[in-house]
Amino acid sequence: MAGAAHCSLRAKRLLLDPKFEGYKLSLEPLACYQLGLDAAVAEVKLRDDQYTLDHMRAFGMYNYLHLDSWSQDNVYYVDQFGRVMNLSVTLDTALQKPREVFRLPTDLTACDNRLCASIHFSSSTWVTLSDGTGRLYLIKSGKRGNSASEKWEIVFNEELGSPFIIAHSVSFVKSDMHSVAVLLLRVEKDELDTKGSGFHITLEWVTIAAISKEGGHRYEIFKRRFLQGKSVPHYAAIEPSGDGLMIVSYKPFKFVRDEDDQLEENDDAKATNETKDPLYYWQQTEDDVTVTVHIPQDITKDDIKVCFSPDNICVTLKDQPPLVEGKLYSSVDHESCTWIIRENKSLEISLIKKNEGPRWPELIVGDTRGEFIMDSSQCSEITESLMHLTSEVMNPNPEKENPPCNAQELEECDAFLEDSASLCRFDGDTLKVTHVINLGSNQYLFSVVVDPREMPCFCLRHDVDALLWQPHSDQPENMWEHIATFNALGYVQASKQDKKFMACAPDYSYAALCECLRRVFIYRQPTPLSTVLYNRKEGRQVGQVAKQLVATLEANDPILGFQATSERLFVLTTKTLFLIKVNSGN
Repeated sequence: MAGAAHCSLRAKRLLLDPKFEGYKLSLEPLACYQLGLDAAVAEVKLRDDQYTLDHMRAFGMYNYLHLDSWSQDNVYYVDQFGRVMNLSVTLDTALQKPREVFRLPTDLTACDNRLCASIHFSSSTWVTLSDGTGRLYLIKSGKRGNSASEKWEIVFNEELGSPFIIAHSVSFVKSDMHSVAVLLLRVEKDELDTKGSGFHITLEWVTIAAISKEGGHRYEIFKRRFLQGKSVPHYAAIEPSGDGLMIVSYKPFKFVRDEDDQLEENDDAKATNETKDPLYYWQQTEDDVTVTVHIPQDITKDDIKVCFSPDNICVTLKDQPPLVEGKLYSSVDHESCTWIIRENKSLEISLIKKNEGPRWPELIVGDTRGEFIMDSSQCSEITESLMHLTSEVMNPNPEKENPPCNAQELEECDAFLEDSASLCRFDGDTLKVTHVINLGSNQYLFSVVVDPREMPCFCLRHDVDALLWQPHSDQPENMWEHIATFNALGYVQASKQDKKFMACAPDYSYAALCECLRRVFIYRQPTPLSTVLYNRKEGRQVGQVAKQLVATLEANDPILGFQATSERLFVLTTKTLFLIKVNSGN
């Protein structure tokens, strides 16, 4: 990631509530409607050879319910007969049965190593679809949500190798040419990985463009690019313009080039490694500094010129530019400094410190071309000075004042499965990382589409809160904007050990999570009270309250899909689709 700009996420203090008092459990009833499905959802269970955590994250925890962000309250799923089914809600009390909008041409049951079928809505009229066998479909759907104008028509379909799921897609026009960029995710066997899981993750970035031919145009693959990593990305999305890609992952991704590019890359790497050899080596004691510089065989004593001053040094060979030059870290007694040529054709320079004692962290200020060599006695001295900071057991004396670490004060929900994730932005032309953010302990929670014309937002845990971030690929100075906060949600969700999916309303009015079976938890943002309420402990009036609501579904089947709109939650099980009315429409 050399050359990438290291950035940080800047939270808006006005969106944080340090006085948040917690959620109050509300017993108010939630209207819940259910629809029996004509055919079961096309669930694909993990095979015996899909045993890693990455397989579980990518396919075992897949969300089978797809929300059309371009047409609110429209959800889609694929059933066991390969039919793409749609439910469009206009009135909760007059729900229609899900209707078929498209049927996959292939027989899904005929492929033994298939994955779940996946859908992504690239725009208000374009859809990308995978049947889970390795075939990608580009579909022109017409205006969705309206049965009169919605007609799904295949304009492109092609076999793209091993099975995949669609992670994201966008539709854009560039140079008067319509294109659709799709991001495909695979978990593939890695024969070279003998110490890890034996698998790697591949993200394929495919661009399909309308190519003019014989008076008309047809859609063909314009470009294919591949990235590889060692963990399933939490978040991966293409910029609306198709110029870049953003990935949140625990382990980094990098582009895999073709053989010609690989050879060039190896040559560059060799050249880089050659220049990485230190230009000089240096050692120090409390009194002096010794610098060793390797010089060519044909250089004689008369060819070397070393200039000392109290704060600077300059080494020149023949009439060449200075080999070593710059300001010394600290002053020296320049009249006592000397230099000699050793038998191994190395130049040895002795600098006498003006101030005895303090160690120099560097020889020449800002010069990283040298390497400091520490002798064994100095290593032992530093080790002994740090011994008081370490222990072979965790906090051997927790009773003493200010203990370094007391495991008893940690709760289970304070522990993260992963130590640190990163957010990277890749440029589509150079295929290099341009921006990187180390997320540290900011645990990834979920993603949501707030504005379908923008990239999906991602939600991260910050301390106990959950902060929602909107990427702006066209605003380099404000590429990630903090747009909403769900108070204490980071802490609350960590205590739900059986949680499967998380979501929030596009208007930020509530966040929700569901468990693997039956239960759904809803956390509403603080709202003003219609009655007077007092905090008895502090003797003050409470102006607003945040409510927690719990819904229990009448189903024994596992939850396979979970989506949230501003008014309602959609929950999909194997044979039933539930609608939970959370907010009343305006």
